[in-house]
Amino acid sequence: MFYAIPLEHRPSWRNPPWMTVLLIVVNMIVFWGPQRSEENVRDRAATFYVASPLPAIEVPRFVAWLEETGDKHLKEARALQKAGNHRMLLRWMEQEDDFQQRVKAPGFVSQENPQYADWKSARTQYEARLPAPFTRKWAQSYAKDAEPNPVTWLTATFLHGSTGHLIGNMVFLFLFGFSVELALGRGWYLAFYLLGGLGGSLLAGWAYAGTGSYGLGASGAVSALMGMYAVLYRLRRVRFFYQLFFYFNYVTAPALLLLPAWIANELLQHWLSGKGVAYMAHLGGLVTGASLMALTMLLRKKPLEVPVTQDEAEGGDDGFDTHVANAQRLAQGMQFEQALTQWRAAAKLRPQDQPVLSAWFKTASLWPDGEDFHRAARRIFRLQAHDTATLDFQHTSYRTYLDKAKPGARLQPDDMARLSRRFARAQQWDDAEKLFNALHKTAPAHPELGETLGMLVSALCHAGRREQAAAFGPQLEKLAPRSAGLQMLRGR
Repeated sequence: MFYAIPLEHRPSWRNPPWMTVLLIVVNMIVFWGPQRSEENVRDRAATFYVASPLPAIEVPRFVAWLEETGDKHLKEARALQKAGNHRMLLRWMEQEDDFQQRVKAPGFVSQENPQYADWKSARTQYEARLPAPFTRKWAQSYAKDAEPNPVTWLTATFLHGSTGHLIGNMVFLFLFGFSVELALGRGWYLAFYLLGGLGGSLLAGWAYAGTGSYGLGASGAVSALMGMYAVLYRLRRVRFFYQLFFYFNYVTAPALLLLPAWIANELLQHWLSGKGVAYMAHLGGLVTGASLMALTMLLRKKPLEVPVTQDEAEGGDDGFDTHVANAQRLAQGMQFEQALTQWRAAAKLRPQDQPVLSAWFKTASLWPDGEDFHRAARRIFRLQAHDTATLDFQHTSYRTYLDKAKPGARLQPDDMARLSRRFARAQQWDDAEKLFNALHKTAPAHPELGETLGMLVSALCHAGRREQAAAFGPQLEKLAPRSAGLQMLRGR
């Protein structure tokens, strides 16, 4: 048994999830309306049945039929018979379509049997008390000879077998539904919910065909919402409550990791638990929902607006401190390769944190031909702060990167332009000039080329290096004839 429930999100009442609320209301109306009315009439009929001669005649024949067909639950039926629990046996009998056909067939109780008249009279009165079928009519049939009825693939998702069944599904519908609705919009959300229900029904119809039972419940559609949720949030870390058999706890993890966990759980439960719960409907919904969301995000020109997590909104714990503590502990134990992974994860969460970037960069320098060394350097070069300490940190890291990177430094044109301007501000003239020349050579049409040279010339002029700045004059006239640097060279 595995459950995972998101704890991060709260409904936005400025844009209420009305479609989610409407779906919940519809499910409740169906259950406490026609389904409950049918159940009440059936209960009254069952009361008549138990008090009539029917149990004494039909129950032994039902147990004998179970023995004849080799039913694995025969022992339970005998226990119920011994305990005189005829009401439970009646419910069981009514779900066995093959046995019901036998009851209605001539000869179930022969006319020569002394009990025939009592049985026939009581059976007629009992059947007259039964309600018009509603749940079985609109549920998905898994009977052996059942003809495909596409309408029930959808209507079955609005039926439930008990109050607990309904409440469980509605809780999950609300927890996952409102986030997906806010991202998709009400129209697409409703369409995907219904398609997810259909996907669950289709897989369940294939998996349980010929079992003689029937399927109902919103589980397939709700599972589709879970699949959509996982794909929607992908690698964003979301706080979940989970239960694995008898163990439960909280965990913050990338949402997408829950999709294979959910899928594996449904397959395992299907294998272990038999036919009591339609786990294949859950699996069909999960796969359908995940596929629909992935396709939508792939084809949609404008990215979906993903509701923020509670940690993102409130600045709560996102695991950063844990990664830093793990990295420090591993480094102290000389486990630098494992520490590198933790520094990388911490830097991803705080891309502007200089101590973390410095630790990541220094650890990665142990493998100067590794991808982490290049990635850490790029992250340092893209720091946004302009203070002296940041500029010095960037320049020192730049020199280290040039000296150690194998087979060589991999600088992007944007990084060259940014570092050239920053090093000019830090009066690191040689490196600023070399970076500009490299940019001019590798990306002569770069949109920031003129601005970079203009800033370099201005910085040289401010530092009293007019002769060095003048050497760039002809080049600056071509690239940025109206730049402030050129105006300073002309003495204006």
